[in-house]
Amino acid sequence: MASADCTSVHLVADEENSKRRQILDGACKVFMDLGFDAASMSEIARAAGVSKGTLYVYFTDKCRLFDAILDEKALEKRQLAFYFDPACDIKTMLQKFGETHVRTLCRPGGASAARMVLAIAERMPEVGRRYYEYLLQKTVNGLAEYLDARVKQRELAINDCELAAAQFILMCQATLFLPFIFEVTPAPSQDRIARVVGEAVQTFLAAHAVKAI
Repeated sequence: MASADCTSVHLVADEENSKRRQILDGACKVFMDLGFDAASMSEIARAAGVSKGTLYVYFTDKCRLFDAILDEKALEKRQLAFYFDPACDIKTMLQKFGETHVRTLCRPGGASAARMVLAIAERMPEVGRRYYEYLLQKTVNGLAEYLDARVKQRELAINDCELAAAQFILMCQATLFLPFIFEVTPAPSQDRIARVVGEAVQTFLAAHAVKAI
């Protein structure tokens, strides 16, 4: 009997997760198609293929829905977290980090959350703040910690590692991310990403390397 009860619990949990996933997918589509302001719970329910009653069981309003989408994006970002190998030389490590970062930003569908946040951050600054802290600042912090370790090893000369990390990340994005997020160009090719990041690495090390790397 206990085994049957346990199986039933798992089935219910799976169904709950599937329904929630269905709602979030529908909400994301509506937010992207209509924008946050024009999106309604009725439209979201229709896109998700659920009743409004079911939608309200999971989320009380569209702000809670949007928060849930941001939480998912933050989880994805943590799962894609970059590992800084201390045994790898700085030039190679920065190149790998830069390419991975830009590929993550410019992957198909990868800009959807950023576009939505940009559209509503002025009226809902807490949403913009959460997005920045969860998805952007953590990346800067991770690189800054790596740079600080290399400074302590006397391989780099940097006064402010957080500032240097932010500057390097922006150099890697140059000519790639903004055209992509504003749909001026498609996602950049791997060759173009490698070329832009390579230039960023060269410029960064010319400014901060203590010795030839």
